[in-house]
Amino acid sequence: MRKKEQMEDLQIEYSDRDITPWGGMKLMKNLVDQTAIKAYMNTLDLPEPGSNRGYDPIDIIESFWVSVWIGASRFTHSSWLRYDNVLKKIFSWKEVPSQSTFSRFFHKFTWKRNDAVFPSLQRWFFEQLHFNNMTLDLDSSVVTRYGEQEGAKIGYNPRKPGRPSHHPLVAFTPEMRMVVNAWLRPGNTADLSNYRSFLDETFSILSNKKVGLIRADSGFFANGFMEYCEERNLNYINAVKFYKPIKNEVFRQKGWVALYDGIEITDWSFRLPGWSRPRRMIAVRKNLSKRPKSGGKLLLWDGIDERYRFSVFVTNLDLPAQMVWNLYRDRADAENRIKELKYDFGIDSFCLSSFFATEAAFRLIMVAYNLLSLFRQIVLRERKQSTLKTLRFKCFALGAWMTKHSRQNILKIALAREKRAWLDGLFDITRSARPPYRCSNA
Repeated sequence: MRKKEQMEDLQIEYSDRDITPWGGMKLMKNLVDQTAIKAYMNTLDLPEPGSNRGYDPIDIIESFWVSVWIGASRFTHSSWLRYDNVLKKIFSWKEVPSQSTFSRFFHKFTWKRNDAVFPSLQRWFFEQLHFNNMTLDLDSSVVTRYGEQEGAKIGYNPRKPGRPSHHPLVAFTPEMRMVVNAWLRPGNTADLSNYRSFLDETFSILSNKKVGLIRADSGFFANGFMEYCEERNLNYINAVKFYKPIKNEVFRQKGWVALYDGIEITDWSFRLPGWSRPRRMIAVRKNLSKRPKSGGKLLLWDGIDERYRFSVFVTNLDLPAQMVWNLYRDRADAENRIKELKYDFGIDSFCLSSFFATEAAFRLIMVAYNLLSLFRQIVLRERKQSTLKTLRFKCFALGAWMTKHSRQNILKIALAREKRAWLDGLFDITRSARPPYRCSNA
């Protein structure tokens, strides 16, 4: 048997040459510049530095965005950019803030400042998008906190019962896979808490857009929420909570129509006690013997109908029941957006002692998310959109260094020859892409 050749031990040496593992961030630099978002942010009431030597607030925000895009999930991670001199040159930063600078900056945000800055910034951003008729998905989540932070209260927390948390409320537009509005709320807040103010602000952000449909989970199942939509002639589909009168009505239904093997649907008009009017109800039941992994609720009445799991919706649409159900099923994408915000963008990790400082970071992450979504749609133009984690490996994690030729800075990117034409094409798009942007997931 032939002996294996012993691998030669590699010697380690160090170099003073400035090299970055994130040369692909030049793509995001080009796109951010073309949107002119930094120029608009200069018109907002951002916290100003306390001295002439302080950091430009726009540089602090942009460096925060960049740190999120390349994988930071703590403010300590964000400060690591200080050691990447090539990235500083790509974004024309004099210096990158330290962890304490980020902390001081965000602690200058108050309720009043958040209320003035972020709705205006979101409104301006959506004015740059050429897309006028959209769906609005409302969702809430639980962000578990460890330590003592303002607003971290014990409330509904299915993964960590008894742990303090925040309870953010988010409005998505699925057609563009973007966040329209987002509020951070204390952990003991109910889904419906302050929903009118949140929706009023959301529609002010979309003042020049038309919302064709609102979809909400059962946390928003309340007469007041539906009246809000009806008063404004808004179409809605709302998942229903299984109160006892709802269970009684579902149990009494006879006109079930088979859609697929093991799935049936029916609809009827019903007025729940406390409602101002009857409303259209749609129920779907799934046979567990044929579809054992089905979601939904059991009626659980002394063995009655334990064969089925049920889902019930209330709507003011007059479309066929199956179409309404299919429309609501698409809302599952909102859950994917929440997961991406948690796992890739760190919304559950950037936390400070002040509630409004944490909310400011939270809402700036939403802007970073929208900018990346814009990149996916107008630059990559892929039918199946990649997550940020995938894009880091695909587009951003490119070794690079700076050189000069005839007084011109040149970014040298290490990339396989067969991929260079593809990357050149992306750079061409980012240099020429100007608003209004036509966004689509089609």
